[in-house]
Amino acid sequence: MNHDPPPPVASTSEEPETRFRRGDWSPGPVAWAIIGTCLVAMVVTYPVGLHWQRSRADLNVALLVLGLIVGTTLIVWFLCRSRYAFRVRMGLAATLLVFTILLPAVFRIDGVSGDLIPRLAFRWQPARDRELERYGDVISAVDLRTTTAEDSPEFLGPQRRNWRSGPLLDRDWRASPPRKIWEIPFGAGWSSFSIVHGYAVTMEQRGDDELVTCLDVATGEIQWFHAVRTRHETVLGGVGPRGTPTIHEGRVYALGATGILRCLDGETGAEIWVDNIQERLGLDPQSDRIGLPWGRSASPLIVGDLVVVPWGGPGPGPHVSLAAYRRESGEIAWTAGEHQASYASPVLATLAGRLQILSVNQNYVTSHCPESGTVLWQHPWPGLSVSNVNASNPVPLPEDRVLLSKGYGGGAEVIQIAQTSGGRWQVASVWANHRVLQTKYTNIVIHEQFAYGLSDGILECVRLSDGRRQWKGGRYGQGQVLGVGDVLLVQAEGGEVVLVAADPDRLQELGRIPALTGITWNQPSLYGNRLLVRNAEWAACFELALRDDGA
Repeated sequence: MNHDPPPPVASTSEEPETRFRRGDWSPGPVAWAIIGTCLVAMVVTYPVGLHWQRSRADLNVALLVLGLIVGTTLIVWFLCRSRYAFRVRMGLAATLLVFTILLPAVFRIDGVSGDLIPRLAFRWQPARDRELERYGDVISAVDLRTTTAEDSPEFLGPQRRNWRSGPLLDRDWRASPPRKIWEIPFGAGWSSFSIVHGYAVTMEQRGDDELVTCLDVATGEIQWFHAVRTRHETVLGGVGPRGTPTIHEGRVYALGATGILRCLDGETGAEIWVDNIQERLGLDPQSDRIGLPWGRSASPLIVGDLVVVPWGGPGPGPHVSLAAYRRESGEIAWTAGEHQASYASPVLATLAGRLQILSVNQNYVTSHCPESGTVLWQHPWPGLSVSNVNASNPVPLPEDRVLLSKGYGGGAEVIQIAQTSGGRWQVASVWANHRVLQTKYTNIVIHEQFAYGLSDGILECVRLSDGRRQWKGGRYGQGQVLGVGDVLLVQAEGGEVVLVAADPDRLQELGRIPALTGITWNQPSLYGNRLLVRNAEWAACFELALRDDGA
């Protein structure tokens, strides 16, 4: 008798997908090839991009895109090709759908860093500037007509040089650390302080009002303010005004982010005259944002009896590079140039024996006659005001030279200006190096024969004669730099202030303090040994120790 078990009977139906089986998670050769290629690209992109001096913001965007490709590949494979149980795949799809809807409903991007790293906030949480208390009827008469040697009356200090010969600051912050005098909550914006006779003037955003605000350097108390109903806000650029007011002969001239130019009485903040550039150019707010999406950022330049500011125009044109107003009346004296405005400020310089206004525009640097605005010469300086922007001021140098710098891989160039016996202007490139001084929206400090600046967030020293890098080090983010004597005050993007020696041989960090909280793109200002700093949330004043021996 045969007692062997009967042979197994072949199943006529497939086994139900009710459990995981070993190997079910494997993506397969095609998916692995796609994923591997993306991962290799992510690993290689960053160092290669840095080698070719691309900005970190561009690289972060590239990595995000590659990451999305990898993530999307995995998700699509899992939902469509995986042998996981149907219920598992549908559960994952439902979870992804919920998060896709829930996350944008709960969170919003509340600004980004200079390298485009987003900062999130709950959607029901209002913008911080909207939570600030409105100023009351604060009007205290101040004296902005009296000037002192310590004054910093315009953007980047006297003559927009971004460097002061003194005072001589103590180089040992461990033994003599800066002393905080005051700190106050402040409205949004990236403006700096202009300071005359112990009073500081800046711009800020509080709710729907753009303010020009005057405060006492000694106490931080508000002396007066002037408000107009306007608001500039973008996800990438943030909220509020960008330009720094200019103080001249007791008056304050301020250009807001939406193009409102104000002339105010420096004693009380009372309005003397006002002009709306958008209305002058026949622009609505949306058209102006298309042409200059990050907001008008220039600081007014005083030239004799004129106040000069960039105008720009709609995205496709026509454009007006510069406009000059009569300081006393606000009447238009002249308009000149045909290039779209950038985010730099005009600078006054004497080149080839002639006084001229230098203007960095969207894609050209132009020189203008102060009396008539006539274009004397122009030099290509590629950039778009919607991307790859030009934001750094031109820097006049000895020997009729001008230093140009920009971020986004643009680097630096020195040009030399000459005028022939027949009156023709000539522009020659002395050197150009796209790997140095990639100043995204910071400005250069010149000390002796060297240029110091934040090159894509890293402090760098470059020789002016040939553009050769001396050293590069110290990651401070997209902040700002101010030169004082033989030291640099570096305003880091994270809020710290760092003292660095202006030494062409090596990076020498002398001290640092946690000056502010939050992203800080604002230029610091100095009044004597009082350092004023601010960002879109706070303003503070520090007393810096001086050297005893004067050496």
